[in-house]
Formats: sequence, structure tokens, C-alpha cells
Amino acid sequence: MKLKRNSFLTVLAFAVMFQTQVKAQQANVNLDYNPQKDTEGLIPFSAPLNSPEVHDDHTVTFRLKAPEAKEVIITDGTILTALGRGRDPLALEKGEDGIWSITAGPFKPDMYAYHFKVDGMQICDPSNTIAAFTAMPPYSQLIVHGDGPSYYDAKNVPHGNVTRHIYHSDVTNGEREMYVYTPPNYDVSKKYPVLYLVGGSGELPSNWIYDGRANLILDNLLAEGKAEPMIIAIPNNQVIHRNHPQHTELTFDIFEKELRNHVIPLVGASYSTIQNPKGRAISGLSMGGRHSMFIGFRSLDLFANFGILSAGDVTAETTLSHFLNDPKVNDKVDYLFVGQGTGEAKGFFSQRVDGLCKALDNHNIEYDYYVGGSGGHVWSTWRHLLYYRFLPNLWK
Repeated sequence: MKLKRNSFLTVLAFAVMFQTQVKAQQANVNLDYNPQKDTEGLIPFSAPLNSPEVHDDHTVTFRLKAPEAKEVIITDGTILTALGRGRDPLALEKGEDGIWSITAGPFKPDMYAYHFKVDGMQICDPSNTIAAFTAMPPYSQLIVHGDGPSYYDAKNVPHGNVTRHIYHSDVTNGEREMYVYTPPNYDVSKKYPVLYLVGGSGELPSNWIYDGRANLILDNLLAEGKAEPMIIAIPNNQVIHRNHPQHTELTFDIFEKELRNHVIPLVGASYSTIQNPKGRAISGLSMGGRHSMFIGFRSLDLFANFGILSAGDVTAETTLSHFLNDPKVNDKVDYLFVGQGTGEAKGFFSQRVDGLCKALDNHNIEYDYYVGGSGGHVWSTWRHLLYYRFLPNLWK
């Protein structure tokens, strides 16, 4: 049966319209690697305008409709550092239509957090549909695309599953959450090693998925044959208010109890896992790195693998003496990774890392030290460390 010409044109027009909708700025239809590129002149649903608009030359146009404002600036460190501005704010200019804008860059392809500061008040970008949901006030995400999907983007490869578990904790006396990634083709007849991955101050378990892209990173590594199949359990390591005056004194004991009483038993009961230290790793960024270090190093009955990301301790000789002076520690530890970003290594964040490495060297403890990426104390560093060093070497 032949279509009449008018019918064919109607179908063609619908197809073109559908393609237009799929490719529009921040359409949120597909997990696109370039969601903030304006391909068809459409704006995000319910937004007043396009912002941020990412161009193929890696420059970015920020816009804000605020006709009554006196000043609009961007002061976030990730944006200013990427532009080499130090602490010099990025000021938007006001147009006659009341729209503030600036085109800045070029930026290196990556993901960046930012806010607008309007007459001294910090806000998210109201036109940006991509924002971070954390234990802190939210922030907007700028995604600068390259020529194709990056190592942390969704690609056409086999994907694992991420499950959100809700459970009751007698330790914190309430309901808590944990995210668990199982690799593609997860098989209950096999035993899998488990990486317990935790966040930094103010991070939630979901941030390792949405900001850290841990599941997509491992999907891509597995597809490339660069990592071993594993389960990743992401518990909530916020176990006491971050502004509690005794946070440092209390957090490690509470979280260790949470791991032993609830997290590890739940994972062991729900999934097919290797239930001995050689089949477990603990890793985290910043505060989570300190959790991994201070709890993990004293829990060699649980863990034999460690990833300390952007963390350490200037007084490690004292605080980690039990671990450092264990004569059999190199036999008990399979893999110990210590990593930080190139920006961190040049600043004050490196002091804790240097203190840890010096102590490990003094006691001839084997470890893998790596500095990589171009970021500071930000997610671009932790994504880089995961993909380029830690996960490929884990369980090897």
C-alpha cells in the first residue's frame, strides 16, 4: 500500500518534530553527553531562557532574567579555577531586556558546579534543569561536552543496575538509605567482591551516582575490559550532623558500628558476595577518605583493599600507629591506593595526603600513589581517580 503524498509529508514532519524535541537544549529525553548544547533553539521546559548554553568551541553563555537586580556574579571556585581567575568573580552584564549574560571560556570538557549570586544572595540557575541534590543546599551543574561521550557518560554498552535500599538502623535510630550497583549480567551463582564507596562532607549516597557517575564509569571500564566485575555499595556516611561540635570525635565510631551492624550484613544477605576481607574494599573522597582510612585501617578483619581519595592525616604517625606498626600489614592488605588531583597537590589539601604517604613510607607499607586530572577538591578529580587508576587496579 502506497502512502499519499500529503500523508507522507505529515509523517515526515512528525519525524522531524520528534528529532527536534529529542535534541533540544536540556530536553531530558536521553542521557545525552551534550545536554546543554542548543541544537534547535528550544528552551528547557518551564524555563524563561537558555542557561547555560554550551558552544562547540567550549565557551559557555550564562543567562539570568533579573530586571530589578543590581549585580549578578559567579563566585564558585570550580568555574573561576577553570578560567584561571583565582578568586576574581565572573560578572554578568545587564541587557536592556533585563537579561544578564556573559560568554566565558573556553572550558575543558567536564562537569562544573556553580551558582549565581544576585545582589549578594546565592541561588541556583533557574533555567538549568541539571542540579545536584545533596545534604547541602543544591547547586547547578554545567556540562561542557567534547566531541563525543566521555568516560563518565552513558554509552551504548551493557549497563549494570542501581538499587536503592531503605533499611532501619538501630545505630542512628531511624530509616536510612544505601545504593547498590550490580554489574551487567549479574549472576547469583557467582561470588562478587564488594567496594564500599562513601562520600565527603555533605554528600549523600546518590551523589556518587549523579555527580560521581560511578555506575557509568564502571560500565565503561567493564566494556573496555579494564576492570573486574564487582558490586559497589554506597552507604550514607553522614551519621551525625556535620556541624556537630564533636563531629570528628564521634563520626568514626558511629559509622564503623553502622557498617558492622547494618551495611555489610544487608549487602551480604541481599547479594552474592565474597564474604571475607579479600573480597571487600572501602574507599571514599575527602571525609569519606578519612572514614575509609580511620575505620578501614583498624578493621582489617573486614577489609583488605582501600582507596583513599583526597584524604590523609598530618599526624598519621600517631592516629594510625596501630596500622603502621602491624608487622604483618603488607600481608593483610591486598591493595592500598592514595590519590589526589593535580590542583590539590599544589595546595593546602595536599598536606594531609603528604602526611599519610610519609608515614606509609616510614614503615615500608606498600601503596599506590597517583596524582591525576586537572581538578582540585572537586568531583572531576574523584571521577578521574576512579576511572584512570583505582577501579582498574582493584582486585588485580
